[in-house]
Amino acid sequence: MLTNSEKEKYFITNHQATQILDGKWSYLVLGQLFYNGPQSFIQLRRNLDSWSMDSSSISSKSLFETLRHLEQNGIIYRNIFPTVPVTVEYSLTDKGRDFKNVLAEMRNWGQKWEDVMKMSIILGKRKKSIT
Repeated sequence: MLTNSEKEKYFITNHQATQILDGKWSYLVLGQLFYNGPQSFIQLRRNLDSWSMDSSSISSKSLFETLRHLEQNGIIYRNIFPTVPVTVEYSLTDKGRDFKNVLAEMRNWGQKWEDVMKMSIILGKRKKSIT
């Protein structure tokens, strides 16, 4: 059984991790970089638009803010190549690559509960259309 101090540390650590990966697009950006490797801003934006589940597309501003946030937290690396025009490529750091197992477990959880989640979404949309 965990002591109060151990419980507190456990929840604080989890909270800190979720704060780093906060935001609608963070997980999708990480997924893109895991499965497709290093990408430019334009490549990421196109690939994210094709992955979006709710038919929304990421704005340049949102992608820039997401990338900046992940870079500031050591999850991704921005590599600048001295070309004309300048080429910028985003890739995962060791810290970012270490998150792959977490994403895999989240995918497993999502697949296990997929039907329940779809039903919740359908019922939620029905409630909105009724009111």
